[in-house]
Amino acid sequence: MTTDTIISKVWSFCTTLRDDGVGYGDYLEQLTYLIFLKMADEYGRPPYKRDVGVPKKYSWATLRPLKGAELEVHYVETLRALSTEKGMLGQIFTKSQNKITDPAKLARLIEMVDGVEWVMLGSDTKGDIYEGILEKNAEDTKSGAGQYFTPRALIAAMVECMAPEPGKTIADPACGTGGFFLAAYDYLVKTHKLDKDQKASLKNGTFHGNEIVAGTRRLCLMNLFLHNIGEIDGESCVSAADALVAQPSKTVDYVLANPPFGKKSSMTFTNEEGEQERDDLTYNRQDFWATTSNKQLNFLQHIRSMLKTTGRAAVVLPDNVLFEGGAGETVRKKLLETTELHTILRLPTGIFYAQGVKANVLFFDNRPASKSAATKDVWYYDYRTNIHHTLKRKTLRLEDLREFINCYNPANRHKRKETWHPEMNPDGRWRKFTYEELAARDKTSLDLFWLKDDSLADLDNLPEPADLAEEIIDNLEAGLLSFRAVAKSLL
Repeated sequence: MTTDTIISKVWSFCTTLRDDGVGYGDYLEQLTYLIFLKMADEYGRPPYKRDVGVPKKYSWATLRPLKGAELEVHYVETLRALSTEKGMLGQIFTKSQNKITDPAKLARLIEMVDGVEWVMLGSDTKGDIYEGILEKNAEDTKSGAGQYFTPRALIAAMVECMAPEPGKTIADPACGTGGFFLAAYDYLVKTHKLDKDQKASLKNGTFHGNEIVAGTRRLCLMNLFLHNIGEIDGESCVSAADALVAQPSKTVDYVLANPPFGKKSSMTFTNEEGEQERDDLTYNRQDFWATTSNKQLNFLQHIRSMLKTTGRAAVVLPDNVLFEGGAGETVRKKLLETTELHTILRLPTGIFYAQGVKANVLFFDNRPASKSAATKDVWYYDYRTNIHHTLKRKTLRLEDLREFINCYNPANRHKRKETWHPEMNPDGRWRKFTYEELAARDKTSLDLFWLKDDSLADLDNLPEPADLAEEIIDNLEAGLLSFRAVAKSLL
């Protein structure tokens, strides 16, 4: 089959299953299990002849001839058995369940997967198929999957600014479906002529992640594997451990991350009456500057602890990190003193699947201990004021961030020029503030604006009615999702 034919088949079957109530996420999971088993079967035959650890009684060959109830029973048994295996195999099948209740449709899906030689397909093709369904799943606001999916245009811009080099380590302590890893991989392949050792390192030694949600971790591992990262019979490069629990045992060269939205970390426990309750979770880490239940501040502190002395980070964080008092003020002061916080990109609303989020990208480089503050100047790019994006009609594109990337100047960020000038160009979006200016602000607030919001003064500059309507609908859906979560916890 041609690439277009394969993509068409995968999507048409997805549509068929959605008519039966099987969402993108459930379809993606079943597709993951079946493609993995089919590829394991392909690797077990010539010219590879590799034993990838799948027991013969649960191999692809045992699924193909079965139909009806017999197929359903064996499929469920296969998922349960493989979830107990070690390495990537066990991680892929952790907590796996059959979500396709119609055995006839399951048989058709197996037939479709069987008709493709997946190992022979280019990683671009396999990856595009998988990433496409991941994005569709993220767009389904009811599933809540969007919280694990960062807009790919933003990721690409962050990677381009960081300009990672071959032979270095890249980590993400909340890696979701692996978007940052894939973008970094593509950047390294396209911008460097890699030798044999560098290619091997990129495949098996560059990326290190954490993802505590089993279903999301499964999608991430398969996404990476289909993009040629990791081995089918190798160890998982994504840990199931909560990254915040302990100081990292190894430091890395780069951290690229978008920690989960939501201000507080929490844990579920059973009280004396046997009822489920949630409690704020505070991490008592000796290496943290401040002890707090604020999840975002904890991730920021942890990411700094992950970096080598020469390590660099680019992290998406919500506005509260820039202005919150108490622990927030302590963390900001320490961040400015011990790292070179050199760039902040202010992002607009309407680009994340978690609605109404006001976020920023913080770029900082770790530095050795010093008596003077490591930060000298912080450069701000305001891509929020008078910017309007929506998830459907006006999505964020890489071209939208091109001016920021040029201002950032990845080739030599020490040679930058402000586009803002109080008289010559008061509408310039690129402006520098000194460490002394920021340190003197109340609570060391980094929450800065200087552009005039046109919508507050000029009704003619409001977004298009259709964009406003879409934004209202998205906000209402997000509100309903939050209310359902509250109602569920009360019940």
